[in-house]
Amino acid sequence: MENTNTQIQRKPALKAIDMAYIAISAALITICSWISIPVAIPFTLQTFAVCLISGLLGMKRGTITILIYILLGAIGLPVFSGFKGGIGALAGVTGGYIVGFIFTALIVGFISDRFRKKTGPLVISMIIGNVVLYAFGTAWFMFLYTQNTGSIGLTAVLMKCVIPFIIPNLIKIAVAAILVKRLERFVK
Repeated sequence: MENTNTQIQRKPALKAIDMAYIAISAALITICSWISIPVAIPFTLQTFAVCLISGLLGMKRGTITILIYILLGAIGLPVFSGFKGGIGALAGVTGGYIVGFIFTALIVGFISDRFRKKTGPLVISMIIGNVVLYAFGTAWFMFLYTQNTGSIGLTAVLMKCVIPFIIPNLIKIAVAAILVKRLERFVK
């Protein structure tokens, strides 16, 4: 007969507080995706939210948040920019950027965990995360654009999908890093 005192106690994979952070963070990404800054080429605050959340919550919770956000969009909820949702939004030419958020969350979250949210490594991880996001999204864009419309050069894609967003993304990274440092003491 097995002694109940020697049974192994399992920790839950996620605590209630983790689930609350993840839910609130997925909602924050959604709200930030709906906010469009009207400049010559409008941009949203999605990448800001992804960097902020991954920096605050770390790799595990940050990545789970992004996966849940993407799954909510995949099932049709209008969580993506322009109030879009569904598999069509993910399978479209800009869907690679959304999927690229996963890589950004992994990179930023890992560095945030590893270096205890130190500002320098955090900013560098956010820049690297955005570079990987753009590489993945741009490759996806080029592949689908070529399949659907015809050949397009890398320079043309970079001018359309990356170059106009570099300065806004650097500003979003700076603000996200500052907020991570200001808010880290409130996040368990």
